[in-house]
Amino acid sequence: MMMSLGMFVFSLPTLAYEDLQRRSDYNHAKSARIGARDATQFVGVGAETVSLSGTTFAEIADGAVSLGKLRDMAASGDAWPLVDGAGRIYGAFVIEGVDEKQKEFLSDGTPRKIDFALDLYRVDEEAA
Repeated sequence: MMMSLGMFVFSLPTLAYEDLQRRSDYNHAKSARIGARDATQFVGVGAETVSLSGTTFAEIADGAVSLGKLRDMAASGDAWPLVDGAGRIYGAFVIEGVDEKQKEFLSDGTPRKIDFALDLYRVDEEAA
């Protein structure tokens, strides 16, 4: 297991991502000062996002089925716990977007290769 989002497990039989990008924002209020840099005050933690991207191949996994499950999870509007394979808990995340690019088709129209990207947004634990 590479990572799980709720009960969906990212792995070779489902979707194995190649890239993980995580961004954490922190909010600071600013107040202009004459002849000096702005004064700042930390006012709280901002947005946190995780983006996963990769490629799945029809010979290894049915990526279209896995992407369909992720779309169903996204359509529910629920927040899901994100946990990596080492057991680190990232928090509760909603799915903001699922991108899919199909390539190299078989004669029946089945894609042999699907590039995918998943955008996650962290929500407060209470919201989950």
